[in-house]
Amino acid sequence: MLGKARKDTPAITETSGKISTIIGPGAVFDGNLSAPETIRIDGTINGNCVCKQTLILGSEGRIKGNITAQNVMISGRVDGDLIVHEKLEVLSTGKVIGNVTTRSLIVDDGGCFDGRCTMTDPASSSAPMIGSASAEPAGILRPAVLLRRAVPMPERSAEQSCRNLPRWKRDTAPAA
Repeated sequence: MLGKARKDTPAITETSGKISTIIGPGAVFDGNLSAPETIRIDGTINGNCVCKQTLILGSEGRIKGNITAQNVMISGRVDGDLIVHEKLEVLSTGKVIGNVTTRSLIVDDGGCFDGRCTMTDPASSSAPMIGSASAEPAGILRPAVLLRRAVPMPERSAEQSCRNLPRWKRDTAPAA
């Protein structure tokens, strides 16, 4: 419901099922990590992560590398590209710096996403591989991204709106 605070812990427990791998707080893992089931990261990973199910990044967790997973919940910081086959959720303390390919993106109030987002069609079963040669996979749709916060738009006059246009467009812009 709108206006009610969400509790992060129950949502993580409900979607994660059995957590098979845990990287604890203070732990640092250098290299690529692959897990067949759900993984929870509260430490630091310097490398790519591949998870067949859900990847949960705790509030103290940090990943410097690319992520590929079925579902991802981020409370910490990610510096890298993400391919998420189902749902990517950036919680209120989460920060993502990189490009995202996903079917569903949720950014909570206070969460930060800085990058490009490509929304995939639920009917297309394959997402592009990070660094692949293809520009866009077949079946790409561009639905709106769900933001759980109000984003105020600044009011602008016609003159202010045209300021960044090339001169030939400014001359043809409607007068205020």
